[in-house]
Amino acid sequence: MADNPCDGIKGKAREYCEWDGGERPMPDQEGGLTNGAADLVRDLAKSLSENITDLVAPKSLSAPATPDSELYQPMLWLGEHITIAIFICVVVMCGITAWQGMPRLKQLGHTTGYSMVAIAIMGAVPVAVDQLNTAVAQAFRTGANGGSGTLFGAIQQHLESGGDAGNPLAQLLILSALVVSMAFAGLVYLVRTPGILLFVCMSPLVLASLAREGNNGAVLLWANRLLGLIFTPFILLVITPFVSLTNESLVLDTVLLLVADALMLRMIVHGVPYVGPRIAMAARSAVERRTDNPFARAVVRAGVPDMYEQENGIRNPRIVPTPGRAVHQDRNRLLDAYGIKHRERPGRLTTASTIAQVQDGAERTAAIAQARRQARATHTPSGGTAPAPAGTATAPRPTGPAPARPTGGTPTGPPPGATAPPVPRTPPTP
Repeated sequence: MADNPCDGIKGKAREYCEWDGGERPMPDQEGGLTNGAADLVRDLAKSLSENITDLVAPKSLSAPATPDSELYQPMLWLGEHITIAIFICVVVMCGITAWQGMPRLKQLGHTTGYSMVAIAIMGAVPVAVDQLNTAVAQAFRTGANGGSGTLFGAIQQHLESGGDAGNPLAQLLILSALVVSMAFAGLVYLVRTPGILLFVCMSPLVLASLAREGNNGAVLLWANRLLGLIFTPFILLVITPFVSLTNESLVLDTVLLLVADALMLRMIVHGVPYVGPRIAMAARSAVERRTDNPFARAVVRAGVPDMYEQENGIRNPRIVPTPGRAVHQDRNRLLDAYGIKHRERPGRLTTASTIAQVQDGAERTAAIAQARRQARATHTPSGGTAPAPAGTATAPRPTGPAPARPTGGTPTGPPPGATAPPVPRTPPTP
């Protein structure tokens, strides 16, 4: 049986969706057409709020939830075999160099223990990530849409009994802000969910590096990236304490929603590794191209500050590595955990970032050069020469003609082949 296409619609609008051409559904007779329109606005706002919550913190992910998943099973097989291969190599090496005594025995014990831990964690990663995501989604729903003290719960209450609940302009503003927030929430969903899927699938390859003497550098970096993606929705709860300051005003609720949009962009910049800054900068550029509103531009600039892409290294907080170089840095950390040698590439800015940096600093450079020219002109006398510093004596120049130089091509030194006369020595004084 086919699904009902109206299942995703709630409230009064569902009656219009399911209308079969008979008697047209009419709004409630108590308030007339105005009351029916207000009900539709409240239903739409509630639906948008729930959709934003579902996109920012979905209950279920596309990442594998069990170890026997079709996506995770090949990676699990690869990680287990790499771990076993490393363990066998370490056992053979310790057997060959058994004459070294206690150091090799400790290495063998560490490898055995960490290999067992790595294989156990490989099978538990999908289940743990799925349970953790469910807990984060439930906590975010409670904190963002759980009652009048939360952002979306306060918006729904203010639409019913707020100070400007019947104001069409206020309702239009809040609906517009909800639609914009839903667009940013969709962007968060598009970049967060594939990131979690990627890091879950590559977990066996990273965890296998533990078998080599327990080197956990790559594992800690992988856990930091994955947990950052999972817990990024909590940044929106920062604005929850400010809900009580709106005084039941839909206009102030709109301002809070715009702040939430800036936080979503920050969520992408700092929470999504590798491509997060570039995607957020593309969203900012798209907003700035399509609107001249200074408030909207200020919001996106607060969410995505000016930054330059750098291929490697860190020079200042406004420079971030390009996606390719960020992946290269993390790959080097994984190679270090496996004990594989690699070459470090020199740090430099990309061509586009260098051009942008020079163009942004052109006005400041010109202003500094102009200030220096004015300072030189102020301290230079009318004669055109700079005054000599106090305390330094200048020698007078001779007024007579300069001595004539020999002409005619006659050499003034000794002829070729001639030896210089000996220099007389003076006897030392007693």
